Amino acid sequence: MTKERVVVALGGNAILSKDASAKAQQKAVMKTSESLVEFVKNDQDLIITHGNGPQVGNLLLQQAAANSKKNPALPLDTCGAMTQGSIGYWFQNAMKEVLLKNGINKQVVTLVTQTIVDKNDPAFSNPSKPIGPFYDKGELNQLRQEHPDWTIVEDSGRGYRRAVPSPKPVEINEYPAIEAISNLGVIPIVAGGGGIPVVKDGNRLIGQEAVIDKDFGASKIAQLVKADKLFILTSVGGVFYNFGKPNQKEIFDVTADEIQKHIDNHEFAKGSMMPKVQAAVAFVKASGKPAVIGALDDVKEIIAGNKGTVIHK
Repeated sequence: MTKERVVVALGGNAILSKDASAKAQQKAVMKTSESLVEFVKNDQDLIITHGNGPQVGNLLLQQAAANSKKNPALPLDTCGAMTQGSIGYWFQNAMKEVLLKNGINKQVVTLVTQTIVDKNDPAFSNPSKPIGPFYDKGELNQLRQEHPDWTIVEDSGRGYRRAVPSPKPVEINEYPAIEAISNLGVIPIVAGGGGIPVVKDGNRLIGQEAVIDKDFGASKIAQLVKADKLFILTSVGGVFYNFGKPNQKEIFDVTADEIQKHIDNHEFAKGSMMPKVQAAVAFVKASGKPAVIGALDDVKEIIAGNKGTVIHK
């Protein structure tokens, strides 16, 4: 019998809290890996994807601070590749350690992943994806003076952040390799930060100054590798209608068509829940298979079907 293949998309809380040090992030990744091993224990073939917004934003600031003629700052697409490598390295080590602790001898690999986008995507002229650290209102004037070329946006009531273009994924360049690795029973860590955005120019792939939304990246990968389920794990227990209002209502089981009506009415927060439900619906409509949105801390209960929001055909 073929194992169930699952793609898991991890939010920023899976890697970074308030402490941006490597040690603190490795500690967070270890805790996350202890949750992710539940999928393997459930005899599912696991494919891991993750965000990189805070990390790539911080790396860009480091690049800018050290920028000189002899040591020029690296562009955003290259910084995206660097964070795929560093976060993947942390996850490889943490997952391997947790697997062995549970008596499971499986290989874990990181694959630097390129996401092909449309060079005419309107997102390139409308930067909307928040990256890097949060700033408070008092820092805005100085920030705008120091970085006049930045687009700065308010991010879900949590402060202000730099925003960059976020084009939609058209194709995942390495998806055949991801599928082949998964078929071997190896756990691949792929499409960090949604993948490095590239456009096709003949046989060339050209990196773009943008960041792919990791949920859309995960949805596209799940479609291409014929996953049986897509799990989008975040810091909240599931999808709510009227979130944060007195009449908020948690949704446990919903069709893609039903939740699409609420997407069309702009009922979800643009920078947080909206891309998650849109990515989940895209997977369900393309594959006919279910997607689940829930809390990283609830993985065991989500697998058992007791928690999270299940979106189905």
